[in-house]
Amino acid sequence: MASQAAIASSSSSPVQEQFVPFLDAQDLEQAIKLDPLYRDEDDSVRATTTTITPVPKAQLASLCAVRLVDPVAFTQIFPYVNEMMDWLHVTEDRSRIGFYSGMVESIFAISQLLSIYQWAKFSDRVGRRPVVLIGILGIALSTLLTGLSKSFFAVLLARCLGGLFSGNIAVIHSVLGELTDATNQAIAFPIYGLCWPLGSIVGPLIGGTLSNAADKFPQWFDIEIFRLYPYLLPCLISAALAFVGALAGYFCLEETLPSKRKGGVSKGHSEKPQEAASIQYLWSIPVVRALCLSGCFLSFINTAFDVTFVLFCYSAISAGGLAFSASEIGYSLAISGSASGCLQLFFMPYLLRRFDPAKMYNLCMAIWPYCYIFLPGLNLIAKSGTIDEAGQVDPATKAFLWMGIGGVLLLARSAGLSFSVSMILVKDAAPDPSSLGATNGLAQFAMCFARAFAPAFASSLFAVSAGSTFFPIRYAWVAILAGISMFGTRFSRKIEEGRKLQIPRR
Repeated sequence: MASQAAIASSSSSPVQEQFVPFLDAQDLEQAIKLDPLYRDEDDSVRATTTTITPVPKAQLASLCAVRLVDPVAFTQIFPYVNEMMDWLHVTEDRSRIGFYSGMVESIFAISQLLSIYQWAKFSDRVGRRPVVLIGILGIALSTLLTGLSKSFFAVLLARCLGGLFSGNIAVIHSVLGELTDATNQAIAFPIYGLCWPLGSIVGPLIGGTLSNAADKFPQWFDIEIFRLYPYLLPCLISAALAFVGALAGYFCLEETLPSKRKGGVSKGHSEKPQEAASIQYLWSIPVVRALCLSGCFLSFINTAFDVTFVLFCYSAISAGGLAFSASEIGYSLAISGSASGCLQLFFMPYLLRRFDPAKMYNLCMAIWPYCYIFLPGLNLIAKSGTIDEAGQVDPATKAFLWMGIGGVLLLARSAGLSFSVSMILVKDAAPDPSSLGATNGLAQFAMCFARAFAPAFASSLFAVSAGSTFFPIRYAWVAILAGISMFGTRFSRKIEEGRKLQIPRR
């Protein structure tokens, strides 16, 4: 124990501090050697080793193919969900459509919330690979059912099913954590992080372009099934991509859970693997608790922004929106995904090598309030131009409008880098390798909890506010959501404090 304490005192790296209680002196010394960052007391960073573990390219590629399925299936409905509610005649009051579309978006997250921790714990027992494959096939089935739905209840049921199977997201994060170590995560995590923005580009483009295919492309899709089900084609394409992802996972993705790998426990240890930590124990760890609370706010803020942005684009200019069509909404969401992808690919690796993850996370969280504050400015740009009888602005004004949209979405996607940083922080916070799945499950549970009610809350708030003729109330949604974003930063600051504390023993 004395030698362990001596070694621990030689470095103040947060990752090393988190794992001190679970490593003997020899293992801890080896972990320190593998850690590429050594932080002095003045928090300066200097390299201690040039040895970098090669990124498992084939495994990472197959994992990315699997990860891409979820954002495509989840976002492809966004461009047409309001239009779909109108087509289903859920209400005769168009101002209330946002409420029902919010329910469709929320039911997905509510179902995911109910299943996410159970999938994570289950994967700690049976392995990551079977859980991942079951989830991907379930997403494919639920997406297809969404396109075949002809009632509001059927849409809710299909999205509920999709949410239950999407609960395996924490398991996919765990696979990434087990494929990488501290020497290569600055390369692997940004590449993996590209999957969501890429899916956010592909999904809305599929949904916005291929919805109502019989009317848009009569030369190819003017057949009875696409007239009866105008939203089947985007769901069919998304389901096909999910099936391809499942095939990639089946043939290429190997098991990463140490106790289920071929040859038994990893690194040659033959002893019985340690049981995963309980929820009570994980919650007692300050950094895990801070990550869960901050992740809850992050997920709420991000989801609320996505929902309000779509409603903002869909609303008439006179009601404070932009009067965009489903195709234009799809293009704007594709711009959002493109901005996120560029940030992940070109800036994220440099930032992760240069800055402490906790500080970077705090900075990203601090950007979110401004994303909401700048949104009404887009409506002012639209009002500054000439509006025709159809409610559309002139081409010159629309050009300036698209520039403004690009700026706001770039800001939002910069704030969204906090999701990728959060994955690294959660991996570092896991008390031991056997609890990585449970730790990811708890963190994702907190995020899904916020995502479960954020769409309904944000869409209802926007509908009530935007429908008012009284100016201060019309923009109450901006003040409330920006205020929630500011409040959420207080929990992100606690992450850095928690990383400096040792975790309790089990």
